[in-house]
Amino acid sequence: MHTPLGTGTSIILRLEYDQGVVNFGAIASALSDSGGDIVAIDTNRVSSAKTVRDITVNLNDSHDVDRVVSSVEQLPGVKLINVSDQTFLMHLGGKIEMHPKVPIKNRDDLSRVYTPGVARICMAIHDDPTRAHTLTIKRNTVAVVSDGSAVLGLGNIGPEAAMPVMEGKAVLFKQMAGVDAFPICLNTQDTDEIVAIVKAIAPSFGGINLEDISAPRCFEIEERLQKELDIPVFHDDQHGTAVVILAALLNALKVVGKKLEQCRVVVCGVGAAGMACSKILLASGVTDLIGVDRHGAIVRGNAYPHEVWNWFAEHTNPFMVRGSLSEVIEGADVFIGLSGPGVLKVEDVKRMAADPIVFAMANPNPEIMPEEAEPYVRVMATGRSDYPNQINNVLCFPGMFRGVLDCRASQITETMKLAAAYAIASVVSDEELNEQYIIPSVFNHQVADRVSKAVIAAACDAGVARRSRDSRDI
Repeated sequence: MHTPLGTGTSIILRLEYDQGVVNFGAIASALSDSGGDIVAIDTNRVSSAKTVRDITVNLNDSHDVDRVVSSVEQLPGVKLINVSDQTFLMHLGGKIEMHPKVPIKNRDDLSRVYTPGVARICMAIHDDPTRAHTLTIKRNTVAVVSDGSAVLGLGNIGPEAAMPVMEGKAVLFKQMAGVDAFPICLNTQDTDEIVAIVKAIAPSFGGINLEDISAPRCFEIEERLQKELDIPVFHDDQHGTAVVILAALLNALKVVGKKLEQCRVVVCGVGAAGMACSKILLASGVTDLIGVDRHGAIVRGNAYPHEVWNWFAEHTNPFMVRGSLSEVIEGADVFIGLSGPGVLKVEDVKRMAADPIVFAMANPNPEIMPEEAEPYVRVMATGRSDYPNQINNVLCFPGMFRGVLDCRASQITETMKLAAAYAIASVVSDEELNEQYIIPSVFNHQVADRVSKAVIAAACDAGVARRSRDSRDI
């Protein structure tokens, strides 16, 4: 079975066919009869008996792929060598590569870039290790580290299969904020090994972006690395999500005319993202927050299997509300879903407070579809790009790391995350703000710049910046 593609796409079929058995007209007819529209034919190689051609075929619907492929596979004398599409072609050889910043044209250039001239640079760093920030790629480079155990929408697919995601993240780092990022996928899911490996490679990087590591291991891994490294460590699945959700919520509350500290917020799904989202909401002023998992509301006094949940129980749900999601949602002003598809029902939304705000973040299938919720909610947001108000981490992490690299922050504090959230929210002006536009587009070029500046200011105020805003490298 071939993986379905997006609606209205094209595929490239590489076919080898025996000219004595089948002619190209029969192939073209089979493709047309099965719903394919041939738009290009490229000859790959020809012999006296056989021809290999790449045939580009437009499709109206992703479900046509299997039917089109089957139609040519069944023809006598035809061998299907490969099926590809524009997404696969974009990934050939990976999506990133390294380029030198300076050309080496002669022996003099070589002696400066490498031996013997490089020895002076090595000794300068040996004498003052902080100069690695100015004299090496450490200044602008982030490691995107994953073990492939919790890839969004795919689960535990392992390090090799996770690489395309990490490469994509590196592309976004560069395009959105000029940050050089390198994907590092580890062939281990042992917490101690991951911590040891990241610590060992840390001298080459100015920051560590942890990605797609399953809970609860991700909490311990991040906490230990934060304590043991002198560069920022940021688990984006937790904190990037939390920052952007807070930014969207700040603007959504403006639309409905409510104050953060007066709202009841229900967070459904208390995994990595749910935990971080709850913490940033508490730090921003929310006092009435209820976390719900598949067993119901989390309540202090209960014994939970993970220490992070015990902490959560002690710091949330002040009125000791118990019950399932359908029970605790009554009277809530805000629903934030970080769980799974379909868990929020229309009847649940109807029991929320007036002008409810619903952020259904499960991807690709949200906790409730916008079409179902729309008649009953005032503001709706999802993690999907095909609906208004997409909440996407790319609004946070490029600017966040641009800021911490520029000020050489030793860590990322809660105040820096809050500053990033307010900066993202500020990109949407009061004139633009409405129910369908509470969060800027991922392609809005103001976002990364505003986030980086806000993060630098917060880092300086927190005393974790090792380079002042007006300093210059020598």
